[in-house]
Amino acid sequence: QVQLVESGGGLVQAGGSLRLSCAASRSTFSINAMGWYRQAPGKQRELVATCGSGGITNYADSVKGRFIISRDNAKNTVDLQMNSLKPEDTAVYYCNAGTYFGSYYRPNDWGQGTQVTVSS
Repeated sequence: QVQLVESGGGLVQAGGSLRLSCAASRSTFSINAMGWYRQAPGKQRELVATCGSGGITNYADSVKGRFIISRDNAKNTVDLQMNSLKPEDTAVYYCNAGTYFGSYYRPNDWGQGTQVTVSS
């Protein structure tokens, strides 16, 4: 298991940027994949982006071209750079550590979440 702590959420105007950071309690070198989910009020939690141990990234269609996920195994962190934010990006964002089984990503450990609010 690994404990994950997110930071960097807040309030931003539409079109602005935020950078979320997630710190892991142990080395992330051996973690197969890390990712970010989000959950908006009244909606299901959805996968936003993942980054495998080899640096391969995947994004939800709704954030492609705007969000960038990056992991730093030397610092045991995974970040999410969010650009051109839209009101529909408003959600609680959760960091997670997981495993890829083929193309299927299974999250194993979760952070407590950080609120992102985008005003129009």
